[in-house]
Amino acid sequence: MTELKPALEAVLMVVDEPATEQHLAKVLRRTPREVAEALRELADEYDREGRGFELRAVAGGWRYYTRPAYASAVESFVLDGQQARLTQAALETLAVVAYRQPVSRSRVSAVRGVNCDGVMRTLLQRGLVEEAGAEPGTGAILYRTTNYFLERMGLRGLDELPELAPFLPEADAVEAESLEAVPSFDPDAPEPDSEDADIDDKTEL
Repeated sequence: MTELKPALEAVLMVVDEPATEQHLAKVLRRTPREVAEALRELADEYDREGRGFELRAVAGGWRYYTRPAYASAVESFVLDGQQARLTQAALETLAVVAYRQPVSRSRVSAVRGVNCDGVMRTLLQRGLVEEAGAEPGTGAILYRTTNYFLERMGLRGLDELPELAPFLPEADAVEAESLEAVPSFDPDAPEPDSEDADIDDKTEL
């Protein structure tokens, strides 16, 4: 039988809301009493060892939280991530979305000529683009830039974008020949092994 404490740690690492003792007991095939005792022991161990995280009983369940003493370190990391530089591929994809919005991922890929799943995921996570409904007929998700994009670019509105749109090829003209090679966008899929996965480019937004 799987050791209870390591199993609890593994499960609690991936929960997005407090997990109840009853639910943990069910999935780990243990009694609620065994789970409750193990959770309290883990919480005490983390406190004694001065770990950077703690295990709290909140809202009827258990979840990991950053220890308050290290909040400044977490804040520094998060803010640094918000200021991280975008790759050249991300900037190119963002430009296509900005000038063709609302636009589907497949059309963006058609304009760029490469799969842009990884880049679109990055832009969504950074809050630079967002979903904007579905495309009539195909049902494909459409994307547009956000207010945060305007803020980062120093624009009051999209009408202040430079006149570059005429130089972008029409997506309809190239989509037919490239769409077959473009898989559907899955936000939870692994990063593709392509130029879009290159996170070392130093071009900055």
